[in-house]
Amino acid sequence: MAAYKNFKFQASSTEDTNREDVEVLIPEVLDPSYGMYVWPCAAVLAQFIWFHQDDVDSKQVLEIGAGTSLPGIVAAKLGASVTLTDDIRQPKCLDNCRKSCEANNIETVNTLAISWGIFTPSMVTLPPQDILLASDCFYDSKDFEDVIATIKFFMEKNNSCECWVTYQQRSADRSIEYLLQKWNLSCCHHPLRTFNADTPCIGGSGLPGNHSIEMLVITNSERAPPV
Repeated sequence: MAAYKNFKFQASSTEDTNREDVEVLIPEVLDPSYGMYVWPCAAVLAQFIWFHQDDVDSKQVLEIGAGTSLPGIVAAKLGASVTLTDDIRQPKCLDNCRKSCEANNIETVNTLAISWGIFTPSMVTLPPQDILLASDCFYDSKDFEDVIATIKFFMEKNNSCECWVTYQQRSADRSIEYLLQKWNLSCCHHPLRTFNADTPCIGGSGLPGNHSIEMLVITNSERAPPV
């Protein structure tokens, strides 16, 4: 049985009043799969999307390791054409992606099974993506290079593609910097305070742990990193 968590992304100051408020319902299920819960990284990434909502409107957006799909659902509500993906070996997570769409009355979002580091015909036939979303995909160090290889695959299809990433600092020995260099990728760090995600509520989520979360925008090294 799913329990539904409510998230609100709205103006916290007069500077934000030109942004559209977004409210999202996300089903969470008691299950051993990591992807069945909303982790703090998802709320931070969703807040970044809300803060930069003009940059996602009418764009092709794909979320990898979507799980409960909070970032992807926010992007869809802000006018993006969204594809939600998760591991083909985790069918319950893909089902939860669909339930998140149903809970928010979104019928235009596609769902697709993608396992990191495995390139399938369904991936090849996807249109070039403008923005990739990755929330806490850098959890298990054995998966890091497969995640980055998947990101690079989509960036090869569109050199202007950006990957918006949040990850939680769990160990100084688990950096992705050397892998980014290996795959000819660059990144720009965005402090949480720059998009109003440094408060305890993190965009109204009520989730703890934002002090140890990093927000990155990854691009191909051939283009200048975003500022």
